[in-house]
Amino acid sequence: MPTFETLDHFLQQQDLADETAAAVAQLFRRLAPVLVRIGTIVARGPLAGDMGAAQGSNTDGDVQKKLDVVAHDCVVEALQDSPVGWLLSEEHETPIELDCKRPLAVAIDPLDGSSNIETNAPVGTIFGVLPVADPVVDGDAIFRQPGTHQLAAGYCIYGPRTTLIMTLGSGTHKFTLDPGDRQFRMTKRDVKIPPATKEFALNASNARHWERAVRAYYDDCIAGDAAAPGGNYNMRWIASLVAEAHRILARGGVFLYPRDKREGYEHGRLRLLYECNPIAFIVEQADGYATTGYERILEVLPKELHQRVPMIFGSRREIRRIEDYYAGRNMTAAKSQLFSKRGLFRS
Repeated sequence: MPTFETLDHFLQQQDLADETAAAVAQLFRRLAPVLVRIGTIVARGPLAGDMGAAQGSNTDGDVQKKLDVVAHDCVVEALQDSPVGWLLSEEHETPIELDCKRPLAVAIDPLDGSSNIETNAPVGTIFGVLPVADPVVDGDAIFRQPGTHQLAAGYCIYGPRTTLIMTLGSGTHKFTLDPGDRQFRMTKRDVKIPPATKEFALNASNARHWERAVRAYYDDCIAGDAAAPGGNYNMRWIASLVAEAHRILARGGVFLYPRDKREGYEHGRLRLLYECNPIAFIVEQADGYATTGYERILEVLPKELHQRVPMIFGSRREIRRIEDYYAGRNMTAAKSQLFSKRGLFRS
């Protein structure tokens, strides 16, 4: 039977690098049991109580489920005794000060995809780790760093297997939870996203609200051989960010959650600090790419703690092609509607 390196053994190598790397390693040691705990609660489903029950709304007005609150509380409790000085959670309006003298700050979505709880679709936890340069009392300022400043990022997906995907800035790695000893063990080192793909994830029900670039890209993918350089495409849509990211890391593809004309979606829908930045860091460390359509996700300068942005990520070559649509450089997309297969009367 093959042996698999444990997460703790992997982290021990980081302890020898420098103080910051050692602090990040200690953070992961504190988070790992919490992720196991949240995964266990998710797996119990209704046996753990009505975790899908609404508990009001969070700071952005989204419906807050009971499991959102439970996951948030688990994270806060675990990080009390850790190198984390400041915590920004989707479930809390302002940064939570744990100890301003500590070197790290964590931005986290304790339970991404909670709207899928009752359907038994994959949900997960997403987090990014930022440095705290000096002891400060202004938590807001700490989290207004671009994603390029992240020291580490990860997500844990609670599906048929509980899997932790993480990067410390040198490759993206996969750890699978062994239910026997409840240890995360490395099952894939240096995950790589294929540069090209024929698979995309997009919620086509919103087509009438999209910007022209997104509509043109979608139409060309649907047209297949007649318009798309990659030939015929397959479309996927799970409506769970961690599940979409996990599929792309496993076999390639692209995910699009663009801004559109609907109220509340004008600037995008996903949160920059604790959804987009961590996923973008993970994806780029796996040779993929992440963009808003107009700029690299990791270079967006945060203006608000719970800021929303458009999010497009996945196979690098396909993302570059999508950026060409946004920039008006794609000749297929630039065809006159009169002569395109999209038709004269299609908006």
